[in-house]
Amino acid sequence: MSETTRPGNGHTSANTSRSSDSKHDVAVLGGGSFGTAMAKVLCENGHRVHFWMRDEQQVQELKENRTNSRYMPDVRIEGDLLPTTRFAETLANAEIVFVAIPSKAFRDVIRAHAGDFRPNQIVISLTKGIEREGFRLMSEILQEEIPRTRIGVLSGPNLAAEIVNRELTATVIAAKDPDVRRTVQELLGCDYFRVYANVDIYGVELSGALKNIYAIVAGMGAALDLGENARAMLLTRSLAEMSRFAVSLGANPMTFMGLAGIGDLVVTCTSSKSRNFRVGYAVGKGARLEDAVAELGQVAEGIHTLLLVKEKAESVGIYMPLVRGLYDILYGGASIKAVINGLMTAVQNSDVEFILPRTLAGQR
Repeated sequence: MSETTRPGNGHTSANTSRSSDSKHDVAVLGGGSFGTAMAKVLCENGHRVHFWMRDEQQVQELKENRTNSRYMPDVRIEGDLLPTTRFAETLANAEIVFVAIPSKAFRDVIRAHAGDFRPNQIVISLTKGIEREGFRLMSEILQEEIPRTRIGVLSGPNLAAEIVNRELTATVIAAKDPDVRRTVQELLGCDYFRVYANVDIYGVELSGALKNIYAIVAGMGAALDLGENARAMLLTRSLAEMSRFAVSLGANPMTFMGLAGIGDLVVTCTSSKSRNFRVGYAVGKGARLEDAVAELGQVAEGIHTLLLVKEKAESVGIYMPLVRGLYDILYGGASIKAVINGLMTAVQNSDVEFILPRTLAGQR
């Protein structure tokens, strides 16, 4: 993996005050719920936002009514917003680009328009997902397709529905380049949206993708009315499992103690606003997976991520009982109760693996 996307050895955090009074040209690519939420924050912070969407109807609705009813009904975006379906026009004057394109289309879109990005332009991925070929994260796709740009990742406990309502939210910008981190903090930071910094791009991004798997498990647990103790067990064993996987691939374990790790996991595994939680809840109540996804009407990244992580974990020999159990439920016909009961009868190994001697932590 390239220097740009491999994790660093340190972690920093920084509060940011109200964003700079100066007006900047910013691009947001992708008209889904999170792209819309980021466009709203940026507009309210006084910036000119070039907002790219595939759907001409969405563009016209935003131009005429200032709303994106498909993803954010009843939410108006005030300020200097320039929606368009013209990709090159979106990037032409943008100093920084936020990419909120679904993972399944991420590489195709970036590759098709690679020539529209400028050298040293700051490009920040907002997408939480993994590409099957080569187990690539979105920042790695950016590095491969537009290597002359400066790349970062934004992730954390960021439910779009709360952000657009100006509810207090914190996020993490991960980038090697301190200027990239500082620029994003200045652009996005305001009295309800706090931006903290990290250098571990790989860990921040991977935790954002992995937690979607465990949100499905948590939704199933909620559907079964598991007790509070059992839900706490599922949540913390999820954290142990996802951090074990990520650290084995090179992430910094301390990343999982912050907003991008435990913070994002908690909100995604406890909120009915989480798409993946809702899919798990529906399946837990007896719905077929395909019906639950269709009812949602939006992308639930955890379904796709589950298959990739299971395959990767097995190929490199990483112990992930929750991933295996969820796979057996969704694709093998196993009962949810049987899988959860199986967790209770598994070997009682280490709690927090990274603070025990390696020989003990490795016992299964």
